[in-house]
Amino acid sequence: MSSNLTYAVDMPTVRRLSPRVVALTIALAVPLAMPLRAPLSAQAVMPSVAPRVTEQQTNTTELIQAVHAVNDRVLWASGHGGVVLRTLDGGAHWEQRPTPAGDSIEFRDVHALNADTAWIMSAGNGPASRIYRTDNGGATWALQYQNTDTLAFFDCLAFLDRRTGIVFSDASGDRTNILRTANAGTTWALLPPSAVPAPLKGEGAFASSGLCVVATDARHAYIATGSPGARLFRTRDAGQRWTLQPAPPFVRSRSAGLTGMAFRTTTHGIMVGADIGRLRTDTSSAVVGVTTDGGTTWTMRPRPPLPGALSGVAWVPGAGKETAVVVGFGGAFVTPDAGRTWQVLSDKIYTGVAAVGRTAWMGGSGGKITRLDW
Repeated sequence: MSSNLTYAVDMPTVRRLSPRVVALTIALAVPLAMPLRAPLSAQAVMPSVAPRVTEQQTNTTELIQAVHAVNDRVLWASGHGGVVLRTLDGGAHWEQRPTPAGDSIEFRDVHALNADTAWIMSAGNGPASRIYRTDNGGATWALQYQNTDTLAFFDCLAFLDRRTGIVFSDASGDRTNILRTANAGTTWALLPPSAVPAPLKGEGAFASSGLCVVATDARHAYIATGSPGARLFRTRDAGQRWTLQPAPPFVRSRSAGLTGMAFRTTTHGIMVGADIGRLRTDTSSAVVGVTTDGGTTWTMRPRPPLPGALSGVAWVPGAGKETAVVVGFGGAFVTPDAGRTWQVLSDKIYTGVAAVGRTAWMGGSGGKITRLDW
């Protein structure tokens, strides 16, 4: 790893959430010193906990925004330039699947049931926000929903089971926008205002990793919002109604809030936040927290040791119940103890992450997908 890096990368998460998107992409070229020595707030862990790191070939140079693992063999990934990828062998070989609209839209999230059936969600102003489904491994895609609200902007997608799905969008018209399907996406409908928390002015989520909406089982799911409030929504009835959890003590401002989360049970979760106005230089301290009561209370942990906005997080269940991987614009990090200590895996830009068993996959800039094995 170099200690003096210069990047020129599309930055999809830089968006003004009140009231609209500032820009979908911003070119960033910032020389940045990246010391691998941990500050006093984050202790380094012993090298023995480090996973084996394998760079995988994707044959694309587009930013890989989201990764979804069906199992240790079948994974899907999505990103900029209309890119959707699939592997059937754990990433030894990734294949690019043809997608609708060519390279004109950005697929910020993907969710798959198996090697054949998957949904992809694009993000953008108005009609650029869409949901597609494939049932033949990505050979063809059916458009299931296209946004018509010019102020809405899709952020994240998740399915609770084979038929029930949730999409969260930036608020518009004093309305919290949560789309739900109960028939595998044949139809999608906005939940009524009575079923969702009222929005803060300009509230939305950061479409950075596809992890601002996560499901823990067929009835329970969470939504993490970005600026201005860093709020947490929870459902206990398969997404029909949502309640507001007590405000977690994460960083919050006009450009800061929650960015990604992972729950290994309905109660045990880890969440990350960031000031996305400082993608490569963020040093906010209140950006990692864990909960053991479903988000009612949070214990804050020290941030990983390199500067940069955090984007996503995943538990790695087979590597230990407190092992997690955190990714962001300052690098990739692993913790064996739920954020008490950290080890640097990379100082490259990563945005998406997924894990199953003893393996995790991270997607990032330049078409990178990196596999981690414990």
